[in-house]
Amino acid sequence: MTSPYRIGTRKSPLALKQTDILVKSLQQAHAKDLRIQNPEIVGITTTGDCVQDKSLSEIGGKALFVKEIEQALFEKRIDFAVHSLKDVEANLCPDFQLACVLEREVVNDVLIVKSRAHEVSVGCLKTDAIVGTCSPRRKAQLLDLRPDLRVVPLTGNILTRLVRLEEGALDAIVLAFAGLKRLDLFEDDAQLKGHPNLKSCLLSLEEMIPAVGQGVLVAEILKSDKATFDFLKTISHKETEVCIRAERSLLKEMGGDCKTPIAAYCSFTSSSELFLKVFYAPLELKKSIRIELFGAMDDPEALGIRAGIELKKRL
Repeated sequence: MTSPYRIGTRKSPLALKQTDILVKSLQQAHAKDLRIQNPEIVGITTTGDCVQDKSLSEIGGKALFVKEIEQALFEKRIDFAVHSLKDVEANLCPDFQLACVLEREVVNDVLIVKSRAHEVSVGCLKTDAIVGTCSPRRKAQLLDLRPDLRVVPLTGNILTRLVRLEEGALDAIVLAFAGLKRLDLFEDDAQLKGHPNLKSCLLSLEEMIPAVGQGVLVAEILKSDKATFDFLKTISHKETEVCIRAERSLLKEMGGDCKTPIAAYCSFTSSSELFLKVFYAPLELKKSIRIELFGAMDDPEALGIRAGIELKKRL
C-alpha cells in the first residue's frame, strides 16, 4: 500500500487552515493519487509558538516559526512543509527549496478598531491612540502616517489579538487580510464574525505596503527530493512565483529579517512589466524611504537587487 504524504505544519488554527488550502489544491490536481487524498498532517510546535510574552524581533525573528518544521523535514519525518512565505527567511538553507507557490491572496493589511462608528481609518483614530502590532514594518508605516500614535507590541494568534482588542487595553490593531479571510472571519467589508463590537477597514498600498511574501502559501522540501518537487510543482502559480522572487531578492540584498522595517510588494502592470513598491525605515536614519521601480518579468531578481542598491544609495 502506498504511504500517504506526511505534511508538516504549525498547530495554530490559521496554519492548519492554510495547510488544508494547499492540500485541497493538490487533491484537485492529483485526484487519483491516494498519497495526497489521505495525507497525514503532522502538527509541529515551533519556538515562535511557545513564546507569547515577547515580540518576534526580541526572540530571533519569524524564522522561529519554521525552524523545528525544517528540522523534521531534514530528518525525513515529513515529506514537505507548508508555510506562510513571509515567515520563511530569504536565504534558505542549501538543503531546502520551495517547491510550489500558491496564487497570492489579497496582500493588504487591515486596521481593526473597537468602535461602532461607521467610518474606520487611520486618520479617524483619536490622538495618542494605542495600536497593537508586533511588526516593525507596520509600526514604522503607522508612525509615518500618524506620528502621534502609541504603537505597542502585540503577540499571539489572530483570535488572541482580537480578544485583546475587545478587552479594551488597545484602541486598534493591524492584521493581514489574508489570515482573517482564510479563517472566515469577515461577515462583510467592515464587520468581523463573532466580534460585533469590532470594525475594520482595508489599508491601501499607499498607506501600508505589505511584508515580503505576504498572502502567499508555499511548500518546502528537501532539495534532493526530485519526485516530491515534481509532484508539488504542478500547482505552483507562475505569476505569484515571479513576483515573490523580486521581493525576496530585495530582502537578500538588504540583509533584511523580521527586525528590519522593510516592506515590498511586486505586481504585474497591464503591459506585463513588474512594478515593485518598497518602504524602508532604518532606525538609525529616523526617516522613511519609499521607492517604486519597474523591471522585466524574465529577470525578477534583477529588479529586487536594483531596488536594494537604490535604497542603499539613500541611506
